[in-house]
Amino acid sequence: MPIVVNLDIMLVKRGMKSKELAEIIDITPANMSILKSGKAKAIRFSTLEAICKALDCQPSDILEFVEE
Repeated sequence: MPIVVNLDIMLVKRGMKSKELAEIIDITPANMSILKSGKAKAIRFSTLEAICKALDCQPSDILEFVEE
């Protein structure tokens, strides 16, 4: 898939665990795992906004387009 999810990289940069972020943005750890693994088919803008606020980053820090 040409969209790469770099959520795990941002979590390391911010010194935060995925479980912590899941609690902050109010999603289940299972859904966080799906997002982190890149297996998600879609992401709500409200979820993306909450992630960016919690990690103090931009959407481009989390999502990247890589041509196949």
